[in-house]
Amino acid sequence: MKLPSTLRAVLIGFVALLGLSSIARADDGTISLTIYKAGWFIGGSGGGGALNFRGRTYPLSVGGIDAGLVFGGSKTILRGRVSHISRPSDVAGVYGAAGAGLALGGGARAIVLSNEKGAVLELSGRQIGLMANVDLSGMAITLK
Repeated sequence: MKLPSTLRAVLIGFVALLGLSSIARADDGTISLTIYKAGWFIGGSGGGGALNFRGRTYPLSVGGIDAGLVFGGSKTILRGRVSHISRPSDVAGVYGAAGAGLALGGGARAIVLSNEKGAVLELSGRQIGLMANVDLSGMAITLK
């Protein structure tokens, strides 16, 4: 009698693992973004980039609004990794951050962001320009 209940438990566990593995098929990719930012108390940003995912390249658009103390203009080039995505459209969404920064001529940037779909961006790069900010920032990424 023990063998059928043990066999049943093993089969239930196997089925559960199959179900979890289909959910956990999230993958990683690489992303590059170029963002232009300007503002005087209220700022805006825009730009573009590319997602490399499963051997294909997908063009991206980036836009956003900054509210707080924002002054100046800058160009930021970011590269990094995107994780927890199952398809390219998972990168699309709204990413938010609060922070402070100062760029005089050039400076390094590093940031980790996530969107409502669970995509996680780990980005680093260089900011060029004159930009001072203490703000709440929002960035929206869309697939072109």
